[in-house]
Amino acid sequence: MPAAADIDASVAALRAGRLVILPTETVYGLAADAADPVAVARIFEAKGRPRFNPLIAHVADQAQAERIAVFDDRARTLAARFWPGALTLVLPVRDGEAVSDLARAGLDTVAIRAPSHPVAHRVIAAFGRPIVAPSANRSGRPSPTTFVDAVDETGTFAAAALDGGPCQVGLESTVVALIDQPRLLRPGSVTRAQIESVIGHLAEAEGDAKRSPGRLALHYAPDAPVRINADAPRAGEVYLGFGTPGPFSLSASGDLAEAAANLFRRLREADATRPAGIAVAPIPTEGLGEAINDRLKRAAGFVG
Repeated sequence: MPAAADIDASVAALRAGRLVILPTETVYGLAADAADPVAVARIFEAKGRPRFNPLIAHVADQAQAERIAVFDDRARTLAARFWPGALTLVLPVRDGEAVSDLARAGLDTVAIRAPSHPVAHRVIAAFGRPIVAPSANRSGRPSPTTFVDAVDETGTFAAAALDGGPCQVGLESTVVALIDQPRLLRPGSVTRAQIESVIGHLAEAEGDAKRSPGRLALHYAPDAPVRINADAPRAGEVYLGFGTPGPFSLSASGDLAEAAANLFRRLREADATRPAGIAVAPIPTEGLGEAINDRLKRAAGFVG
């Protein structure tokens, strides 16, 4: 884990409007002061990210979250059950200055979560106000789940970088909008079934999809074309298996949590061999498989 001096240097960089590579339990983020539009613009520049794609505000705890977003009983119930952790709530914004208009993509809502990674929590608590920290990769590329990959992607833009080890979850957070009826905007490691067991039925994203990051049709994509639901590789393809052994297998035992943690790293490793394509075995759709299939469809450019 980073030394106290490294944490202090990262907080100082954030206060100076600079960028910091930050570990979370989901993926590595490229962090900036959420209230500083110039710093937020630096994230967009580093990632080559479309300006209309909103960013998630990361907070230390629910008390900090309630100062910037309007919570109802549903939001408080979900936060009590899943925070700190890999669940993002999209709520009406309370304090538009705390999370800049640019970070919110001009919307009247804010996407917000409290990460559970101890390094992220230390930095946010010491900083004292929300940060935005989208995945530390160039836009559209697979998200980095190791320190080395994060630095390789956007390290030249960061004033500081913190190594928190491999990310435990390996997929971006689940995103749920609570504007009217609850909607699942992005599946993740907190599953649909887990959320519905707490607040009831989740509607589909429909027009609210714009309120969540990670909804571009081509997203998380390596350089090589991705072919999903493949029973076997074609000539020149690298095969990401599931339930079978192999050098690029997502999980030899067919474990969905292991596959989620390995997904982006395996895509990167396969892409590094410069194949004609990357073929991916069928992944079950239940539970965490919904999130894995969502990311794979976007890597293949199949989801709008």
